[in-house]
Amino acid sequence: MAVKIRLSRVGTTNRPYYRVVATDGRNKRDGEILANVGAYDPINGKVVQFHEELYQSWLAKGAIATDSAKKVYRLYKKNGKTSSASAPEATQVTEEAANQAA
Repeated sequence: MAVKIRLSRVGTTNRPYYRVVATDGRNKRDGEILANVGAYDPINGKVVQFHEELYQSWLAKGAIATDSAKKVYRLYKKNGKTSSASAPEATQVTEEAANQAA
């Protein structure tokens, strides 16, 4: 299974909001996800939430980040790590998904 870290669009018409997610590359843009890595608000240009540990762990497991996901990560690193939050639910989902992928 080719895992990708990419953006999933949520929000309404003319009010985009994106989640940074780890998903199987064959899934639809807004389809099933393996882990929620973060959130990005392009209107305000802010990374609302980002779980760097999850991002790095998925990269270590062989996931490929898309250009837009890399851009959000660079924006997060540039603006500091103040917007990060812990995600016990996401970590649990990540471990289950990793076991299934192996």
